[in-house]
Amino acid sequence: MKTKKLLALLLTGAMTATLLAGCGSSNNNADGGAADSGADAAQSDLAYVQDKGTLVVGITEFEPMDYQDASGEWIGFDADLAKAFAESLGVKAEFQLIDWDNKVMELDGKTIDVVWNGMTLTDEVKSAMSCSNAYCSNAQVVIVPSDKAADYQDAESVKGLSFAVETGSAGKDEVEALGASFTEVADQATALMEVASGTSEAAVIDSLMAAAMVGEGTSYANLTYTVGLNSEEYGVGFRKGSDLTEKLNKFFKTCYEDGTMMKIAEQYGVQAALIEQ
Repeated sequence: MKTKKLLALLLTGAMTATLLAGCGSSNNNADGGAADSGADAAQSDLAYVQDKGTLVVGITEFEPMDYQDASGEWIGFDADLAKAFAESLGVKAEFQLIDWDNKVMELDGKTIDVVWNGMTLTDEVKSAMSCSNAYCSNAQVVIVPSDKAADYQDAESVKGLSFAVETGSAGKDEVEALGASFTEVADQATALMEVASGTSEAAVIDSLMAAAMVGEGTSYANLTYTVGLNSEEYGVGFRKGSDLTEKLNKFFKTCYEDGTMMKIAEQYGVQAALIEQ
């Protein structure tokens, strides 16, 4: 039922080794030309990553995109795709928790090699990074206690609430646009905790996370999502001028066409949000 609700709102376990190898091996035959004219002037990101043998992926805790299983392994739709992409390059994916507000600094300082964490393609992001093609649709949605949901069914009705929002997030931008009061927290998972504990009256998080994290059968059965504040798209960010951007775009196309992207999406319940490559 939550998937149907998410579809209406948008209007719009890790993957097995066989799936990862299949998608990766298909992409090995692709020509990974430079994405931007600046790639020739800077050291090749592809060569840099292959030389050190790792692709360091900047993330936050964000189910169903990037989160840890019981053994501590990072899994999720984005995490599994990142592992497969790294494999196609002949390297290993490593996951690094970052402060979302410092993602560009982390990227430019080479603490990480890529930001891959359900990142909204805002104008600010696109000006600061070399971004992939969009691969998922999303929206920012308002989270409130289930027993109060009937009172908050449109944007006007939520303006007077106190919100918890992730620092540097698209959710923060939407709350600022509403003119509502808010408290910044480290990540969207913390924003949910703020509402569950009653510290904040509401939160704004990604709809894909909301579908996985709140409502009946989840850890936050007493919370629900109501108002959709926008529509947006996810992309992956590399350093400006990176030759890995076009490499990833070709990888996405191959994985979409051979069905691997859809199989991973179905495992994490995000298939309705996929964008054709």
